[in-house]
Amino acid sequence: MNQFLELLSDNAQNLVLSAVFLVLIFTLRYVLLRAVLSRLPDDDLVYRTRKLSFYIAAGLLLLILGWIWTRQLANVGSFLGLLSAGIAIALSDVLKNMAAWVLILVRRPFKVGDRIEVGPNAGDVVDIGVFRFSLMEIRNWVDADQTTGRILHIPNGIVFVEPLANYNEGFPFIWLEVPVTVTFESNWAKTQEMVEEVIAGHAVDPDTVMAAASRNQYFSLYRNLDPAVYVKVIDNGVKVTGRLLVPPRGRRLTVSKVWQELLPLIEAAPDMELAYPTTRFFRADLEGTPTGMTAGHHNA
Repeated sequence: MNQFLELLSDNAQNLVLSAVFLVLIFTLRYVLLRAVLSRLPDDDLVYRTRKLSFYIAAGLLLLILGWIWTRQLANVGSFLGLLSAGIAIALSDVLKNMAAWVLILVRRPFKVGDRIEVGPNAGDVVDIGVFRFSLMEIRNWVDADQTTGRILHIPNGIVFVEPLANYNEGFPFIWLEVPVTVTFESNWAKTQEMVEEVIAGHAVDPDTVMAAASRNQYFSLYRNLDPAVYVKVIDNGVKVTGRLLVPPRGRRLTVSKVWQELLPLIEAAPDMELAYPTTRFFRADLEGTPTGMTAGHHNA
């Protein structure tokens, strides 16, 4: 082997050694994965093992390649200083994405499987890479937080400049509000009782909520986590709003089930009617003015 290397130039030796270590490291990774993955209990652990093994293999290869290509330099420190300065200028966005990747792995503002909203984008995290993370998109032209079927690839650096909301972190439920507006002539108190009864059957179990709240790593200003109903007068009627906790991905289904129960009850109640915006036209020449005078007749 030494005689063969002596016949090659320095650069050729470096290329041969680089290729050898590249094949050896990723062949070893492949063999180890074949032996380990079949024994893992779930797909999530398989996914994380694949990602971790790739990062380890790539990091080890970079260290070896760095040693191979710098071992012949007289002043490695000066070379690395100049090289790092050039890289920092030319690849600033790439380095920012890599720094954000480290932040995501260490601080874990989100992980694979979480539903997040960052900047104008929202979706379920399906992959986290060195330079970007991927979301299964929700919203856009689809209503009520359901997926569009598209995959969004977002640079990791966005976490440094945009607010990030995590639907799952800390407390794994979100508040859902279901507004029901009835006419002023309707029995709003009966509507309130009806909404209270219906949403109570679709809220998350109280024991589950309390168990999740006890594990919440963040300080909570709200202690009352039970379903509630609020009443408000608006332009076209009385608005009765039910508020309850649901899983992040259960919003649309819960709204549908609540209304499937409410609509027959409202239809069967003679003293209850749903309100909707209406417009009334007033003709002074036929109905008189609000003060009782006919059109064109004014007090001196």
